[in-house]
Amino acid sequence: MRIVIFGASGLTGRELVTQALALGHDVTAFSRHPHALARPDKRLRIEEGDITDAVAVGRAVEGQGAVLSALGAPTPMRPYPALQTGIDNVVRAMETSGVERLVYLSFLGVRAGGDHLGFFVNHVAARLLRHAIVDHAANERRIQMSRLAWTIVHAPKLTGGPRTAQYRSGEDIPVDAFIPTLSRADAADFMLRQLTDDGHIRRTLRVMY
Repeated sequence: MRIVIFGASGLTGRELVTQALALGHDVTAFSRHPHALARPDKRLRIEEGDITDAVAVGRAVEGQGAVLSALGAPTPMRPYPALQTGIDNVVRAMETSGVERLVYLSFLGVRAGGDHLGFFVNHVAARLLRHAIVDHAANERRIQMSRLAWTIVHAPKLTGGPRTAQYRSGEDIPVDAFIPTLSRADAADFMLRQLTDDGHIRRTLRVMY
């Protein structure tokens, strides 16, 4: 499948690129920092651009089979308006070009205060990461109002651990640890699995160990 990955030079984005290529996908990696992705692979196209540039985003989306977003704020404790602008550009570009499948990496804390999320998510993370939560919540609303075949992934604290493919996922799975975690490699694994699984279209899922 032809896919474009936004936020491709970030830690999770690089996992997505690596695993997507290993699975045989043709990958367009969209990033402001293309030097972080330099690697020889005939199935990898690196597209330099900024998510606030609607023309660049549209160019990257055109002709793709699916879009994956690992976008996030460079400093999660501060407001980052570009994240909302960027996702609006992505959704508009997808609707214009007829690309339907979107997998969006969000944060478990967007539903802070909900059942079974635990003290850390509901109180500590919700306070410290409130700006990132506001951005992701706004993006989720934008995505949910679209005509796209979306899946939103609510991930906990992401770590540098290995890919295990051994994690829990579901709409309302409870937090079992004081600080819930998931490796970036496993987050990428789950996101890429959605490209061949139609069972989670227009659903928001929690993923964690």
